[in-house]
Amino acid sequence: TYNLGIEGHCFLLQYLRHTMLLEKNRKPKVIIISVDMFTLQKRKKLYNLEQFLPYMLWNKEIKAATINYEGFVSLDYELPLVRYYGQIKTLEKTTRFFLGYLSNPVKRIKGFKAKDDSWNTDFDKAKSSMKSYVVKLNSDTLLLFERFIAECKSQNIKLIFVYAPEYIEGQIFTKNRDEVISIYTKYSHQYNIPFYDYSNDSISYQKRYFYNSNHLNKTGAELFTSRLIDTLKQSKIIKGISN
Repeated sequence: TYNLGIEGHCFLLQYLRHTMLLEKNRKPKVIIISVDMFTLQKRKKLYNLEQFLPYMLWNKEIKAATINYEGFVSLDYELPLVRYYGQIKTLEKTTRFFLGYLSNPVKRIKGFKAKDDSWNTDFDKAKSSMKSYVVKLNSDTLLLFERFIAECKSQNIKLIFVYAPEYIEGQIFTKNRDEVISIYTKYSHQYNIPFYDYSNDSISYQKRYFYNSNHLNKTGAELFTSRLIDTLKQSKIIKGISN
């Protein structure tokens, strides 16, 4: 197993990672895709754009996936070193790594890193700035998501939808939440994809398992993972995949 998620981004850039994985690796037998209120949106700015710097030069796939965000311009993908202009903190940190002044310990296990944090102020800040949150569905993302499903079907890659526990107050805060859930339910029925929705799981009602309304902390993630594993063990979809 490997966690291929990309922090802070919606499905558009998750799909980029997926396609790049398939280019040089064996295809996965099963993909468990974590869907949420943000999956089918598109943000304006290219969050954490520094992660693309080492790989984007002359890379058509990365350019096609990121050029429509606020962050890079065409020259950044074509001319060497131009993309580093203004990246003072990145260049400083890279130099310190190179000279041995900074260590870079491995913090992830197969792509996953737990956050051992307690409840923070993120949700309170959101409530103070707006009465409710409205998911703005992106038409390009919806089309790509359905294309992804069709591609996986054609390659005999089994799909599983999972909606992880979400703190109950955060669920109530999202005005059109039912609309988003209905889309996942529709795709689940249309393409015969199992959909395990943990919105009403007991975890979703206990703040101690989260560090904000959308993200489980280490304790919550471990508990949820054990429950998901139990569910998958009882499911026919993974029978015969491994011994």
